[in-house]
Amino acid sequence: MEKTGNAIILIILGLIVLAFPLLGVIPFSVLTGVAVLFLGLGLLFMGAASMGESLVMGIIELILGFLALIFGLGFIFNPALFSFVAALFVFIAGIFLIIAGIVAIAAKTTGSRWTGLVALILGIIYIIVAAFIKDPLYLGILIGLWLLITGIIMLFQKD
Repeated sequence: MEKTGNAIILIILGLIVLAFPLLGVIPFSVLTGVAVLFLGLGLLFMGAASMGESLVMGIIELILGFLALIFGLGFIFNPALFSFVAALFVFIAGIFLIIAGIVAIAAKTTGSRWTGLVALILGIIYIIVAAFIKDPLYLGILIGLWLLITGIIMLFQKD
């Protein structure tokens, strides 16, 4: 019974996010921003504390801490930055999949050629998706579809 309730909540949330796509991006952006902000603060404190032991390590931690603070605040106050970074990571993953696919296709074993072809196709799909999700509106639609599909699958899944 609890699983059915969760599935219905996911379906309702998915429909709401599909109707208002930015409602799906803003919470993810803010939550990620808060997490990255805390990471930045932690890195700043660790960098200041480790300056006595290793100057280079302390400076690196301080630099990473400041960068994390900038990104954290950017994610909190600008969901478009979150969409851009998400698209960048998906694009990089697509490039890696394409490279791995080409390497597997170039290998002489039969099984790796099919695996390589699948990786190549997935890499191309990742790059196409990355081109769309750099816009927060499309990222919101993708989040809404994910919530809706997950809810539907949960609803019809047997225990």
